[in-house]
Amino acid sequence: MNPDIAIIGAGYVGMPHAQTFAEAGKHVVLIDIQQSVVDGINRGESHIEDVSSADLKRLVDAGLIAATTDFSVVADCDAVVIAVPTPLSPQRVPDLGYIESAARAIAPHLKKGHVVVLESTTYPGTTREKLKPLLEAGSGLKAGEDFHLAFAPERVDPGRTDWTTKSTPKVVGGLDAASTKAAADLYRSALDNVHEVSTAEAAELTKLLENIFRSVNIALVNELAQLCDRMDIDVWEVIDAAATKPFGFMPFQPGPGLGGHCIPLDPYYLAWKAREFDFNTRFIELAGEINNNMPYFCRSVISQALNHGAQKSLKGSKILLVGVAYKADIGDVRESPAEKLLMLLRNAGADVAYHDPHVPEFDGLKSVPLEPKSYDCIAIVTAHSSIDYDKLVDSASLVVDLRNATGAKGTASDKVFKL
Repeated sequence: MNPDIAIIGAGYVGMPHAQTFAEAGKHVVLIDIQQSVVDGINRGESHIEDVSSADLKRLVDAGLIAATTDFSVVADCDAVVIAVPTPLSPQRVPDLGYIESAARAIAPHLKKGHVVVLESTTYPGTTREKLKPLLEAGSGLKAGEDFHLAFAPERVDPGRTDWTTKSTPKVVGGLDAASTKAAADLYRSALDNVHEVSTAEAAELTKLLENIFRSVNIALVNELAQLCDRMDIDVWEVIDAAATKPFGFMPFQPGPGLGGHCIPLDPYYLAWKAREFDFNTRFIELAGEINNNMPYFCRSVISQALNHGAQKSLKGSKILLVGVAYKADIGDVRESPAEKLLMLLRNAGADVAYHDPHVPEFDGLKSVPLEPKSYDCIAIVTAHSSIDYDKLVDSASLVVDLRNATGAKGTASDKVFKL
């Protein structure tokens, strides 16, 4: 049986989408350029935490999910969903290389009636200005006439179980009304709630707004944390107190920086595009600057803790980072602030190791056992729930808590230094 849907990119977005469509009875083929990933999927072995191998194997054995490196299968499908990475260059310029490569590979196999949807986070105009010309040039077809083209931003939050791909509302915007309807109908066949917007550009900006909202508010509390450090006020106490207000306030938590596949990157996509319109997104870029500075500030917190708490310098001290994933209880290290913090500590001459029950290898190191007594300082970078922080405080000689994981016990202890 021919597949109904081809999903380009078998990653953190593509895999949950494949499962969701397959569980709705759709036949899905995942197309990925990594042969090892394809082979694993076809054996029913998942490389993505949000899709269990048991669930994947059940769907593979039922003939509902398959994987390939061959883009020609697109011709047999009714719809194509593009879910490839959109990173930044080292100069923080949007890199659409993966989208462009996917478009060129898809185009020769497009047929009349196809529905093509881009899910990769990007700046407004990408679907119309970049994807459309590539698909038309390679296929000889016209978007809006021969095939439908839309943007529907992914809203995957790795490790989350209360909101899934199926239950999270889906925003859809096409190049024209017919494309919007066709893409919305595609998602309504598997998802609980679809919200249509007027254009692809509106859908593209919706995704950026969602993540810029978080970036700006996290920057606010990160800046407040730095001020509280100088004023000798507990920022965590202040946030908890403000959160008692039942209206007009939403609590955000400070930390060592931003991680993940969206929030650290998305603001720069909009800032870059805004310059085309002679507009500088100063507020957004300032938030990015504050968040990017947090690993440097946290290095200083660790240095001061060693100085005042152990009469030691950073150089030569043995430091254990607890948690290196970008958020708690998952193994995803994309854009994790732990990477920069680790580099900064090493450059300062510290002897750095890490412990993370979810990440066996990181930045050339392997996770070590949690033995606090073996280190001059324990720095809690990611607060995994499986770790006994009361026991850690009791065992360690010095703790720097960048996530308020030690709670009241840490506040009461003279050997715990908090962000």
